[in-house]
Amino acid sequence: MIWGPFQMVKDKKQSRPKAETPKGFRDYFDQEVSERNEMLQQVARVYHHHGFDALETSAVENVDALGKFLPDVDRPNDGVFAWQEDDNSWLALRYDLTAPLARVYAQYRNELPNPYRRYSMGPVWRNEKPGPGRFRQFYQCDADTVGASNVSADAEVCAMLADALEEVGIPSGDYIVRINNRKILNGVLEMIGLENQAERLAVLRVIDKFDKVGVQGVEELLGSGRLDASGAYIDGVGLSKDQAAPVVAFLTAKGDTNEKTLLNLRDVVGNSSTGLEGISELDMMAEFLTVGDYTSKRVQLDPSVVRGLEYYTGPVFEAELTFEIYDKKGRKRQFGSVAGGGRYDDLVKRFTGQTIPATGVSIGVDRLMAALRDKAGSQIDTIGPVVVTVMDRERLNDYISIVSELRSAGIRAEMYFGNPKNFGNQLKYADKRRSPLAIIEGSEERDKCSIQIKDLILGTQLAKSATLEEWKERPSQFTVPRNEMVSTVQEMLKALKK
Repeated sequence: MIWGPFQMVKDKKQSRPKAETPKGFRDYFDQEVSERNEMLQQVARVYHHHGFDALETSAVENVDALGKFLPDVDRPNDGVFAWQEDDNSWLALRYDLTAPLARVYAQYRNELPNPYRRYSMGPVWRNEKPGPGRFRQFYQCDADTVGASNVSADAEVCAMLADALEEVGIPSGDYIVRINNRKILNGVLEMIGLENQAERLAVLRVIDKFDKVGVQGVEELLGSGRLDASGAYIDGVGLSKDQAAPVVAFLTAKGDTNEKTLLNLRDVVGNSSTGLEGISELDMMAEFLTVGDYTSKRVQLDPSVVRGLEYYTGPVFEAELTFEIYDKKGRKRQFGSVAGGGRYDDLVKRFTGQTIPATGVSIGVDRLMAALRDKAGSQIDTIGPVVVTVMDRERLNDYISIVSELRSAGIRAEMYFGNPKNFGNQLKYADKRRSPLAIIEGSEERDKCSIQIKDLILGTQLAKSATLEEWKERPSQFTVPRNEMVSTVQEMLKALKK
């Protein structure tokens, strides 16, 4: 064999990929996944109770079916993760759960009931610039009614949102569902002569910052501009003072009662037919909710709610958590909004050419989960499986039998699969698994038809502060007859959940 010079060169060592999560994404481990699934099941029960059906759509949609409603359009592909197929068509990951619903309704409208009530839960993806707490993949939980033009459908969604928050553990008084109507703002913009869609959207974005910059900040941004907290100058919309005044009056029209709010709004819109129509719809929603016992403690009219997406055409609403939490510096603050939605009568029209009324709400799952943890003061404790330790490698069948017996009784259990020689490592493993109990059966216990149960949670507590007398009174490890193992474990797990 003759070797050429190129064959004498050793192949370069193949570089190894970095074991790291892509920027803007995150991994969810067991406890977070379990907490989220439990919360979504609670919300699903509320939605189902209100007569809504489950729907699961594809994570991938045709780009033209998604539409262009994301604010971050300066990103590649207008803010979505998209790619081109061999036939030159473009596909993308869904950026929310509403656009796929519009496609589904248009596609199956002859087979679906009218109106169609559905709820949907799952991940969505946005090609946004990542930042603190801002991820490119996150979960949403939506409920929508398609085909109902009466604002009683909007009121039903708001009532259902209040019920869902209480079901997951946010009591009445710790949240408020705030409601407004985009037609009222449209009436105000008509009054000041703002017909250009780009200018209207600019005003909309300014109003959306009201809770952050206040009245003065809104006035400045509606006018020539303002300096932000960093000292950078932010250009304004360019409205005159006479044009800006009605917008500010609209924003600050909230009164002590819903009736006072409606009266203030009527003064703002004057003779605008669009604005008066929006006020009438808001009045009807308030009446429907009052009849359903959704008082102002749970639901309020609030003109400062406008929502950022341009496809909203009527009522809009947000759920805000009002209880106080502490930030990392120990300062009190409120958690803020965890859900929002509204009426979007023109979204399905892109497919059918006909206006199809629709309204819905979306819960930010990750934000609501974070709020529940903050409210509890710490991360919720999740109990792991009961661990069956292995004392004799030759008796694996016996330990498998113990695990099977526990599982048959509905107890989450597993057998230790590592090297059984070091018993301390088995207990360390059980601690990492957040196991409440460890089952121990050596040859002595087997001969006596008994079994040892080690209370790992109690053992940890006693190790921190217990005296010798307390150790004797409350042993963390004890022996029971083998035929009483299951009932004893069940009683101990039941006590832990109290």
